[in-house]
Amino acid sequence: MDYLISVITIAGIHIIMALSFYLPLMTGQISLGQAGFMSIGAYASAVCTVKFGLPYLPAVLIGGMCAAIVGFILGIPALRIKGIYLLLLTLGFGEIVRAVFINIDYIGAAAGFPGIPYQEHTLLYAYGMVLILIIFFNRLRKSRMGRALQAVGSDEDAAEVIGVNITAVKLIAFSSGAFIAGIGGGILAHYQEYIEPLMFDVMNSVELIVFTIFGGIQIFWGPIFGAFVLTLVPEFLRFIQEWRMELYGALLILMMIVRPQGIISLDSVKTLENAFWRLFGKNTAAVLSPGQTEGK
Repeated sequence: MDYLISVITIAGIHIIMALSFYLPLMTGQISLGQAGFMSIGAYASAVCTVKFGLPYLPAVLIGGMCAAIVGFILGIPALRIKGIYLLLLTLGFGEIVRAVFINIDYIGAAAGFPGIPYQEHTLLYAYGMVLILIIFFNRLRKSRMGRALQAVGSDEDAAEVIGVNITAVKLIAFSSGAFIAGIGGGILAHYQEYIEPLMFDVMNSVELIVFTIFGGIQIFWGPIFGAFVLTLVPEFLRFIQEWRMELYGALLILMMIVRPQGIISLDSVKTLENAFWRLFGKNTAAVLSPGQTEGK
């Protein structure tokens, strides 16, 4: 039971990280630096609790803000480039952050940062954050800012013509994604009680891309689904220990062939939403007695 709770907790942290990647992706920015932002949040929050004795929640929020500040600074040069060049920039950023942490004795350097206070309610905090992000992305999707993000992601030139401030939109998306990643790092640090620079290598960022593409990039439910399922699948395949990762890879390849748009598409979500509201409307009507109408 404890093992299952541990896996589900890690899945919750992966969902947070996948959404941190998805937010800048909405504007067409593909970042390989999310692991770097995660490490900044992890180390900053750990320093706050271990060195300065701050409570858990303020420490995690400070970690997120530190990552957001760095994300904003990095986002300025990132505005000038796109595509493979942006990937290389963010890849270099992640490796620089890791190299810096390896050489700072104050936070343990290459030996890692031990003694981080354990948060026994990490499961609740992780999925509480997931719930907050679901509400945030759902409202964002229907807001003016959400439409601006989608417009920039679809066609920057067309978005600029209709009056979208591309610079502001991209910076907000990039720094907000960094903030979410920093929060995820802070939650992870206080769950594992120990962090080291090697935990935040580029493969962590690549994993987020896999989560997002597998789940679907058309709507935020895709990264959530992908992160949750792909975290649990390898664990449930442990009974075939020697071949479980091969089967995991085969599953990804098969999915890309059969459904390249991802498991969850915008059309499927709209269909479910319409079905829900039709059902909800019928149930509401059934509560009213014959001859009654709303407002009477």
